[in-house]
Amino acid sequence: MKPGPLIMLLIGTMLALIGFGLTATGTVAAVAAGVQGESGYFSTRTVPLVANSYALTSTPIGPVTTTGTTPPLNMDIARIRLVATGANDDPVFIGIAPQANVNSYLANVAHTDVRGIESTPFRARYGEIAGSDRPEPPAEQDFWTVSAAGPGSQEITWPVQPGSWAVVVMNEDGSSPVAVQVSAGVRSGLLAPAAITLLLIGILTLVVGLVLVILGVIGLGRNGPAPSGRSGATPAPGGATGQPGADPDRPGADYPARLNGWLDPGVSRALWLVKWILVIPHVIVLFFLWFGLWLGTIVAGFAILLTGRYPRSIFNYSVGVLRWNWRVSFYSYSALGTDRYPPFTLAATDYPADLEVDYPERLSHGLVLVKWWLLVIPHLFIVAIITGGSWGWTASGSNGWTTASSTGFSLLGILVLIGAVILLFSGRYRRGIFDLVLGLNRWLYRVIVYVALMRDEYPPFRLDQGPIDPGSIAMAVPAPGAPAAPHDGR
Repeated sequence: MKPGPLIMLLIGTMLALIGFGLTATGTVAAVAAGVQGESGYFSTRTVPLVANSYALTSTPIGPVTTTGTTPPLNMDIARIRLVATGANDDPVFIGIAPQANVNSYLANVAHTDVRGIESTPFRARYGEIAGSDRPEPPAEQDFWTVSAAGPGSQEITWPVQPGSWAVVVMNEDGSSPVAVQVSAGVRSGLLAPAAITLLLIGILTLVVGLVLVILGVIGLGRNGPAPSGRSGATPAPGGATGQPGADPDRPGADYPARLNGWLDPGVSRALWLVKWILVIPHVIVLFFLWFGLWLGTIVAGFAILLTGRYPRSIFNYSVGVLRWNWRVSFYSYSALGTDRYPPFTLAATDYPADLEVDYPERLSHGLVLVKWWLLVIPHLFIVAIITGGSWGWTASGSNGWTTASSTGFSLLGILVLIGAVILLFSGRYRRGIFDLVLGLNRWLYRVIVYVALMRDEYPPFRLDQGPIDPGSIAMAVPAPGAPAAPHDGR
């Protein structure tokens, strides 16, 4: 792979993900700003608070180091609204003041500190502060920054200011006990400008990232070798191109996506225990490559819808990514078929696992709208059993797809695990298990090729087992005396 397109793909993917995150955050902020409105608040539900002392106080608010902005912005960073209602509409007092003034006012006065509220189930956590004095009526004090007193519901609104502050709720006459219903709300003048800023930066970053990803995909596909067509077979390691005497009319011989994998006779007993570590570099690279494949599929979908053709460079790239992914899967936990480390390339190699897809000269304009999400539904139930996961597709634009795994029954995983355990104790990978594993992978990749819009031929409901795809066998032209495909003899 040439470094230029690959670097564009890597940088573009990171920018696109950052841009998506900023755009999503900006959208949430915009919705919040709309819900908040001109005078609205995000409010808690009303909760009952009871104290057998003279006052209810909050834990210190702060220290707050910022406040409203100065002109010309002239907006509040945060504003708090508190509402208190006395039991039986008894006169109540609520106020906010500097923590030092509250401490001085309630010195040697028994009061209750509200240290936390749990909603499910509701429970307030209190801290009792002992004292023997009775306080003066709170409304007569002059240190309150904001306060309200009287019967019924009393409301105060406080723009957040620097310093350490305390909320105090008492009976208007300073008596005890205190029983009130309290609710709180908050609003911020920063939500709207923050939403606009995040959306502008996020959309710009996202667009730049997506453009770089597409340029990287096109560059990698244009510079890479074209996938082989019906003119040649996928070679088996050691020079064998197929099995002599193979029947070209065998079911599956005409399917235009071919997956092959040859079992290494000398596969290690225990290396599979650490392959999850060894494949980490490939997993990192494949993350970026799959992002490019996903985005390239969307672009290709629009191209197919308008022209009936799949852009050749994007097609080459997509085949290369699937081939790379299959090699890593074959080495690791989708087959464990070899100990030979997979190469870092999109091109076909002599690696004992390979994938080829014939390039379609024409594709249906209409099928692109439905095949990746509707027509493939019957296969998804089977794929879910094979992989133990669920698949989903994005509906933005006319096409696009992504995968999301979930825990569940995985036929492929269980078979590979059984084969690995037998290998660990006996030193042999059972050929029957391996052939079935290859068949399941073949089914899976045929569905992926169809969903990625690369072919219009519907994947067959058929389990073609064994190392060699029927299509590769039909394409092979055995030379006289050519050896059969490698076989481990088990």
